Amino acid sequence: MKAVLLENGKVVIKEIPKPIIKDKGDVIVKMKACGLCGTDVEKICGQYTASQPILGHEPAGIIDESSVDFLKSGQRVFAHHHVPCYECYYCTHGSPTMCPYYRKTNLDPGGFAEYFRVPAWNVIRGGILILPDSVSFDEGAFIEPLATVVRAQRRVKINKGDSVLVVGAGPMGLLHVMMAKANGASTVITSDVSDFRIEYATKVGADYSLNARKTDIPSEVKKLTDGRGADVAIIASGSPSAILSGLLSVRKGGYVLLFGVPYKGTVLNYDISELLNNEISIISSNAAVEEDTKEALKLIYERKVDVKKLITHRFPLDEFNEAVRVAKQGEAIKVIIYD
Repeated sequence: MKAVLLENGKVVIKEIPKPIIKDKGDVIVKMKACGLCGTDVEKICGQYTASQPILGHEPAGIIDESSVDFLKSGQRVFAHHHVPCYECYYCTHGSPTMCPYYRKTNLDPGGFAEYFRVPAWNVIRGGILILPDSVSFDEGAFIEPLATVVRAQRRVKINKGDSVLVVGAGPMGLLHVMMAKANGASTVITSDVSDFRIEYATKVGADYSLNARKTDIPSEVKKLTDGRGADVAIIASGSPSAILSGLLSVRKGGYVLLFGVPYKGTVLNYDISELLNNEISIISSNAAVEEDTKEALKLIYERKVDVKKLITHRFPLDEFNEAVRVAKQGEAIKVIIYD
């Protein structure tokens, strides 16, 4: 079978043996769609530090073989790549994505393959969800990224009527825009440096979309919120300037959500006394677990978040390198790989 792998820091598309069931509980899935994530691109570019640089973690497909009674060949499914133990100190104290087991398992050989194995650890802990007939494979490929947004906004507690700033209008930022609207935000403002993304943000529900190269974002956000600043600022970018923009745009007593991943060694030139003086809360959110994937599927199924709006490109597995090139150019929102 064909699979996309990282070997010695380079992407290769090669023929490898089809994965087999190794342990009771394993499931083999035929990939039908897998989203290309920014972290995949970072791994390819050598900018992402991970113990397992496996590509493809947003897959949907059809069960080919199953070794458990509750999942059958032919079922349409989503598979989660990381699943916690749900028993350790972190899991039982509200931090399941910090579980020491969370990143120890993954899809084999990854989501960008004709077939992949979902390990028993993931399967028996709810890592596979059956897709309703009305949810397409392309939509199923959004379950994992939307789940991370679901968890993040739950942590930051967006309330009905809130004003929300989303800094960074890439695919994750735009999912935050759509989710904030679903959560009842009355005003959603986005900012980005890309004209393409700025324009796209208005198509998916942003009330205002600002160019960070041409606009003083904190000043403009305050103008749009009766001089207060945003109730919640979501930083969907890892750049220091984006983080500063969010910190300076939130109102007194507001919340800043750190969602985009900064590079290691990132340092901010920010007066920390402002946090205390203005009672600003900073919350970070990393990844998602099964309660979040179930909620994401429900939102997609009920059409409360129309993820199809974000798909700009689709490429077959054989054209993976072209998909990466398009994604890196910045003229795409969500790229789907299919087989």
